[in-house]
Amino acid sequence: MPLDFPLAQPGEPGSELTAGQDGDAIVRRSVLPGGVRVLTERMPGVRSATVGAWVGVGSRDERDGHHGSTHFLEHLLFKGTTRRSAMDIAEAFDAVGGEANAATGKEHTCYYARVLDDDLPMAVDVITDMVTSARLDADELETERGVILEELAMNDDDPSDVVHEQFAAVVLGHHPLGRPIGGTPDSIRAVPRAAVWDHYREHYDPRTLVVTAAGSVDHDALCAQVLGALDAGGWDASSVQAPRGRRLGVAAPGDLDGIPLSGETLTVRRATEQANVIIGGTGLTATDPRRFTLSVLNATLGGGMSSRLFQEIREKRGLAYSTYSFASGHADTGTFGLYAGCTPAKVDEVTALLGQEWERLANDGITAGELTRSIGQLSGGLVLGMEDSGSRMSRLGKAELVHGELTDLDESLELIRGVTAQDVQELAVELASRPRSTVRIGPFGD
Repeated sequence: MPLDFPLAQPGEPGSELTAGQDGDAIVRRSVLPGGVRVLTERMPGVRSATVGAWVGVGSRDERDGHHGSTHFLEHLLFKGTTRRSAMDIAEAFDAVGGEANAATGKEHTCYYARVLDDDLPMAVDVITDMVTSARLDADELETERGVILEELAMNDDDPSDVVHEQFAAVVLGHHPLGRPIGGTPDSIRAVPRAAVWDHYREHYDPRTLVVTAAGSVDHDALCAQVLGALDAGGWDASSVQAPRGRRLGVAAPGDLDGIPLSGETLTVRRATEQANVIIGGTGLTATDPRRFTLSVLNATLGGGMSSRLFQEIREKRGLAYSTYSFASGHADTGTFGLYAGCTPAKVDEVTALLGQEWERLANDGITAGELTRSIGQLSGGLVLGMEDSGSRMSRLGKAELVHGELTDLDESLELIRGVTAQDVQELAVELASRPRSTVRIGPFGD
């Protein structure tokens, strides 16, 4: 049975949930007095653990003048706290053969580490110290400003990154989700330390913090470690306050302020050897019950070497090395697109083929063989992904912050296997009927 975390009410302090998972794993969830949520999944026979500190803030939450602050914080939290220098943080994980990193998204940020089980208390202490007690030193901020600008320049040199970023901007328009996660060179150069500090103080507190861990982990011990680390960081984790509510997205496609009501075409001229093209539009929200149908649709259309795009564009015609379809979901909207990289002279032909395969799926549906193959591909990938403690840690965080429920492996497989050919075709028709945008990057003339 799934762990049912109601979307509108993430739980009161002191509440507890426990559920068995596949492979004798046990998932537990506790809401600590300060509103911090702790979720663990104990995996028998594992000697390592992955722990993550999630904050329910992403690039979409940045106010004017704060753009780029969320990604800035991802870097700056590794640059030192009131108790540790940047070298102390790096040495703590290197000394035990551990790994530490962070990821910024459009709706949440995660700081995580993978270590041996004996070193988990250290990892919890260091990660929590970073989240609660970052100094955001002015000199370090200026140094890191240069690092982030180099990161953006590196991404800008990769046309496949640029085309995806521009696609999101075109499809989502002036909506905050349309902004790049890392900010722009102009916003990174312009954002002052005071704005980054304000963003940190506004969004980082016990009510927004979710700690997840998977592997060889003791839930009660982890809760005690988190409370101790929060106290050491000066956060008030003793007063009784409820967690901040989850995002609720109920808007229909096209009803969101800032998202264009019609498709657009954008051409970015770059002196590249290859053209990169995406066609697509809005997709499903992260909590849409049809997301399992979308996964099957995506696998059939462009999710592997047997997919329609790969077979038609690469194998039969030799027009591209890389071609696929993709989808991403957020609280109130999503995107769906088809990508290919090809010779600039062939970009019109390839763009037409992308559209034709999408329309063919909508008009004719999928075959019984494609349905079976796609369900098998997704089922196998899901099971293989669950072998890793990092994947399970991430699953807990997204269950708490995004989905509002944790579905066990057997039920997830059942939901995937329950998708029908009619479900796929109906969704393909809906997606194909929405405004469609085209973004291409390459050495194009006027």
